[in-house]
Amino acid sequence: MTFLSRLRAGASALVLMSIAAPLYAESVYTPVAKDFSPVIRAASAQEGAPVYAGSNVVITGERLVPGQELTLMRGATVLNAEGPIVVDAEGRFRFELTLDAAAATGQQPVVVLAEKPAAAQVVNVKISPKVALSGAEKFDITSGPVANGLYQVIHNEKTGSVYVTSAVGRPPVKVSEVTRLDAESLKVTGQVSPPEAPPSGRPGPDGGAADPGLFAVYGLDIDRTHDRLWVSNTRQDSIAVYDAKEMALVKQFEPGTVSHGRDVVVDETRGRAYVAATRTNRIEVFDTKTLEKLEPIEITTSRRGGQWSSMALDLDEASGILVNVSMSSNEVAVVDLNAGSVKVLPLSGALAASGVAYDPQEKLIFVASQQSDNLLIVSAEDGTILHDVPVGAQPLNVTFEPVSRQAFVANRGSGTITVVNTKGEITANLDAGSRPNQLRADGLGTVWAVNKSLGQDDDRGNMIWRIRPSK
Repeated sequence: MTFLSRLRAGASALVLMSIAAPLYAESVYTPVAKDFSPVIRAASAQEGAPVYAGSNVVITGERLVPGQELTLMRGATVLNAEGPIVVDAEGRFRFELTLDAAAATGQQPVVVLAEKPAAAQVVNVKISPKVALSGAEKFDITSGPVANGLYQVIHNEKTGSVYVTSAVGRPPVKVSEVTRLDAESLKVTGQVSPPEAPPSGRPGPDGGAADPGLFAVYGLDIDRTHDRLWVSNTRQDSIAVYDAKEMALVKQFEPGTVSHGRDVVVDETRGRAYVAATRTNRIEVFDTKTLEKLEPIEITTSRRGGQWSSMALDLDEASGILVNVSMSSNEVAVVDLNAGSVKVLPLSGALAASGVAYDPQEKLIFVASQQSDNLLIVSAEDGTILHDVPVGAQPLNVTFEPVSRQAFVANRGSGTITVVNTKGEITANLDAGSRPNQLRADGLGTVWAVNKSLGQDDDRGNMIWRIRPSK
C-alpha cells in the first residue's frame, strides 16, 4: 500500500472510529508508560541506501513494552490503517511502508502513539533529493584503489605527490596508514603506519585493560615549507606530524592534545597549523616550526543555549580568513587571523552542517549539511543565504575549485559528487562510487577525492579520484 492509499484508508478509519465511538466512553486518559525511552529509527528498506520519494521505508523500534499497541501518524493520517502494531516479547517492532512518488524531501515527522501503556515519540523520516547524474563529459576522471578505510586527501603540486590517510574500523584500530601516491599514475610511492597508542586506562570487554590500538590517522594537510604532513588522531584526541619525503614520524603529540580532532589546515604564511576540535568550541593552534601547541581560537555560538562543535575548516592564506562550521548549532565562523576577530553567522536551512569551503574572490562561503541534504552559498560579509541547493543524500564535505569557480560536494549517501557554480546552479552530478568522504581542490583546476567502501566485496570503494576539466 502506498503512502497516498494509506492516507485515504487512514482518513476513512478515523471517520469510522468517530462514528462507532459510544457517547459515554471510558476515559481516553489511559495508564501511561513509566521510564519510556525507546530507540526508534526510520531508514530505507534497502540497507545503506538513501530514502527517496517512491521508495520503501522501514520504521523499527526497540526497548518498548512487550504487548504495547502502536499507531503511526503522519499529520492526521494513520500509516498503519490495517490495525495497531503490536510490540513483540523482546520489546521490538518493525513496520514497512511505501512513500508515494510526490513525497516532499526533508525531515518528515512521524508520531509513534503507544497504548497499553500510553506514550508517544516522534521519529523523522528523512527523504533525500534525487539528483540525476549529468555532466561527466565535462571532466577527465581517473580513479584507482588505494587502501581500506580512506578518510582524507591532499595534493603537493611541488613534488607531484598525493597523500591519503586511512583507518579501518572502530577502536582498537589495528590498520591505519599515511600513503603517498604519484599524482599522474596514482601508484603508491610510500607508506607509513602510525605507532601504537599508550594504554587508555579503560576496561576491555574481558575485564582487563582495553587494547588502545594505533594512533590511527584521519584528518590531513601538508606543510610544503617544511615538507611535513599534519594528521589528526581522532580516536586518541591527538595529532601527529610526519616527514612527507621520508614517510616517517616526526612528532606524535600526547593523547588529549586535541578533542576528537577532525580537519587540519596548514597556514604556511603565518607558520601555523589549525585543528578542528570536534565537540568543543575550539580550533587548536600549533607552531609549524617548533611543533609547539599555542593558544586556541575559541568560538562563541550566537544561539541562545547552543553549543559550538567544530567541524570542517578552510583557509585563504592571502587574506588570512579561516572558516569553520558547527554541526551542533548550524553556524559558520569567519575568523580574521590578521585582525584576531571572530564573526559568527547563522545558517538558516542547515541541519548537521559539516563541510565548508571559502571563495575569497566573491567572499562566499559554501556549507554542506548532512541532514538537510543541501549546499548553502552564504555571503561572508553579512551571512545572507544567497542560494540553497539540494545536492543529494548526506552531503559531507565541500571544496571550492577557483579555476572553474565551482564548488564540488561529496554526497556520502547518494554516492555522487555534485558540481555547483557560484550562482547556485548544478553544472554536473558525477558518479563517485561508494560513500564519497572528502575532497580537495589543488588550486590548479583539479579536484582530488576519496571514498569509503560498503564492505569487503565492494569494488567501488576505497578509491582515490582525480577530477580534471576535459580538454
